Amino acid sequence: MFRKDLISILQERPISLRELALALDSRPRDMEEDLHHLFRSLRHGPLAAVITPARCRSCSFRFDDHKLHKPGKCPHCKGSWISEPLISLEERR
Repeated sequence: MFRKDLISILQERPISLRELALALDSRPRDMEEDLHHLFRSLRHGPLAAVITPARCRSCSFRFDDHKLHKPGKCPHCKGSWISEPLISLEERR
């Protein structure tokens, strides 16, 4: 039942790991593990994970899209004003 909850929430709108953990009353670290497991199980299904990577709001540095948690600081400008990565599910094309 838990995976179905994740799928329905992720199909509604892009959401951050922190918001998802709050919505499901879980810790972000545990939620990240659950999401990686979900992404592996969706590989051959009709849905695909879409991750909008974190971005530094000061210098627009774009982080890797495989990270689901918010980085602490930007490696380029050393700023800490960073947007969280957003996670969603979409139909495969």
